[in-house]
Amino acid sequence: MKGWVADMHTPSRQGYVSITLAGQGGGSYNNSKQWRRQSCWRKWKQLSRLQRSLILFILVLLFICGISSYPTVTEHLRGLTGGEQENDSNSVLRPVVPHVLPEPVKQVQPLLPEQPSQRKLSNKRGPPALQNRLQKKGNTSDPQDKAADIKKEGEEEGVISWRGAVIDTHQATEGTKDEENKEDSPANQGANSTKDSVTDWLEAVQEAFRHAWKGYKDFAWGHDELRPISKSYSEWFGLGLTLIDALDTMWILGLKEEFEEAKMWVATELTFNKNVDVNLFESTIRILGGLLSTYHLTGDTMFLDKAKDIGSRLMPAFNTPSKIPYSDVNIGKGTAHPPRWTSDSTVAEVTSIQLEFRELSRLTQDPQYEAAVAEVMKQVHKLDGKLDGLVPMFINTNSGQFTHQGIYTLGARADSYYEYLLKQWIQGGKKEDQLMEEYLQAVEGVKKNLLQKSSPNGLTFVGEISHGQFSPKMDHLVCFLPGTLALGAHNGLPADHMDLAKQLMETCYQMYVHMETGLSPEIVHFNMHQGSTRDIEVKLADRHNLLRPETVESLFYLYRFTKDHKYRVWGWEILKSFNKYTKVSSGGYTSINNVRDPDYPSPRDKMESFFLGETLKYLYLLFSDDPDLISLDQYVFNTEAHPLPIWPSPA
Repeated sequence: MKGWVADMHTPSRQGYVSITLAGQGGGSYNNSKQWRRQSCWRKWKQLSRLQRSLILFILVLLFICGISSYPTVTEHLRGLTGGEQENDSNSVLRPVVPHVLPEPVKQVQPLLPEQPSQRKLSNKRGPPALQNRLQKKGNTSDPQDKAADIKKEGEEEGVISWRGAVIDTHQATEGTKDEENKEDSPANQGANSTKDSVTDWLEAVQEAFRHAWKGYKDFAWGHDELRPISKSYSEWFGLGLTLIDALDTMWILGLKEEFEEAKMWVATELTFNKNVDVNLFESTIRILGGLLSTYHLTGDTMFLDKAKDIGSRLMPAFNTPSKIPYSDVNIGKGTAHPPRWTSDSTVAEVTSIQLEFRELSRLTQDPQYEAAVAEVMKQVHKLDGKLDGLVPMFINTNSGQFTHQGIYTLGARADSYYEYLLKQWIQGGKKEDQLMEEYLQAVEGVKKNLLQKSSPNGLTFVGEISHGQFSPKMDHLVCFLPGTLALGAHNGLPADHMDLAKQLMETCYQMYVHMETGLSPEIVHFNMHQGSTRDIEVKLADRHNLLRPETVESLFYLYRFTKDHKYRVWGWEILKSFNKYTKVSSGGYTSINNVRDPDYPSPRDKMESFFLGETLKYLYLLFSDDPDLISLDQYVFNTEAHPLPIWPSPA
C-alpha cells in the first residue's frame, strides 16, 4: 500500500503485535532520523538475548557467504549480460554442415567461422596420465587452482586471463577479424578463396609456429615441454623433446633462423649419456624419428650421429624372453624394464617403432636394429586372439602373448599398429606382401565389426568391441584412419578405401564443428537410436583437447589426393579455433579441459611437443601448393609426422 508504513515486531514471551500506521501526514516519521534511531533501539532492546544472538549469527553468516561467493556471482552476472550460452551436456550443438550431409528435421543456424583476408601412458596416441580438471558448469576443479582460474573482475569482453597469461578470444588468426558473413560461409569458401588467401594461411601457420616457439624459447629452452600459462616447463625425459620434435617442422616451414638456433643446441648441449628412464616408443618416434628426418632433409651428418647414439642406447629394451620389448629403457645404464605395475607393453608401442629402426639399419648398414623390430612383427603375426585382423591392446613381454583379450579398438594402445602395417609396406618399396595382406585384413575387420552410422545424420564412425559388445565410442586418435586409408588407396589398394576415407574425414570434421569452441574433444560417443536429435555426445571427462594432430593429418592426405578445397577450409577453421581458444599471449599454446565452454575452456597449462612436431606441420603441408614439398611418392611419415624416405631412394 503506497503511502502506508507497517511497523511490526513480536517480542518473545509477551505474544503481541504492535502496528503503527502512518498516512500522508507522516512527516514526523520521514523527517526525524533521531526518532528512527530511538525506535530501532527500542525494538532491539525488547528482543530476548537468544533472539539477539540468533540475529547476529545470521548476519555474520550472510556476510561471510556473500564475501566468499562474490567472484562467482559477478562472473555469472557478466555472463547473463553478455548473452553467454549455457554449455552443459544439454546445450544445442551446431548442426552438420549441409553441403555434405542431409539436413536434420529441425535445423539450427550454424555459427559460421570467420573468413581469411590439436603416458603419459606408453602410447603417444593414448590419453596422458593427467588429471582431467574440468571446471565451471558442473565440472570439478582443483581447489588450489580454483581462485587463480576465475576470470579477473573487470576484464574486457572476449579476453580470458589465466594466472597472468591472457588469451584474446577475439583475435583468431591475424587478418580474420570482422570478416564473418554469410557470403563467406564454408559452403562458399571453395569458390571465393584465392591463391592469395592460401598464401595468407601459410603465413598464419608460420606465425603460429613462431608464437609457440617464442614461448618455448623464453620459458622452456632445452627442456621437454612448455607450460605456457605459468611460464615454466615440465620434464619427461630431460632431452629437449619439443626442440627435437620441431626440427624438421622448422625446416619445412622455412624458418631458418629458428632452425639454426635449435641446431646449435643439438650440436652443443644434447647428450644421451644420462641416468634416465625413457619410454621406448615415445623416444623412438619423437627423438630417433626426428633426428633421422632432419638428417634426410638437411644432409647434416651431425643429426645422423645423434640418431645412431640414441638408437644404440634403446636396444636393451629388446632383451626380453619373448623378444617383445620392454616399455622403458635407462639410456645411461643400458638397462630396461616394464612399467612397475605390469609386465605388459601395449601393442601399438611395440609395433610402431619399425619405420625408424629399419631406416637406422639402412643408413648404418648395421642389421641389428631392423632385425629386432622385424622379430616383433613376426611374433605378433603368428599370435592367436585376433578378430578378423584386429588385435587386442596389450602383449606380455615374458610370454609374448596377447593379454586383456576381448577389447578391440582403433584408438589408444592399438591405433598405430594398423598405420605401420601399411607404412612399412610402402617404406620397403611395396615388396613385403605379408604386411600389405595383414593391413587389408584389418581394414575388412574394421568394416565388419567396428563401422556404424549415427543418428539422425548418418555419420560413419569407428566404434569399439568389448567382449562381444559394441560401443559407439570413438577417440579423436582414430582420426588418423582417413589419411591412412587414403594413402593406401593412393598406393594401389582398393578404391573403396578412399570412399571410406572421405566418409570418416567428414565425421572427424564434425567432431570439431559440433563443439562450441570449434575444437574436438578427446573422445566422443555417437547416438545410434532412431529419433536422436544430435549425432554426438561428449562426457564430462572426455571434453579436453590436447592440440592433437590426427584430424589435420588426415585433411592433408585427403587434400593431396583429391585436391578438394573444402579440406583446406576445414583445416583453416581448426587453426582459427586453436588461435582463439588455446593461444597464450606471452607465447605458446595450451591444451584445454573443456571444448564445450567457449567462455572458459579451462587451460591445462601444457603444450605437447606434437603440436609443433605434427599439428602445425600438417597444417602447413595442407595449405602448400608445392607437390614436391615432402612428396608422398618419396617419403612416408612416421606416426610423429617425421618424413622418412621410401626405399630404394638413395640414403
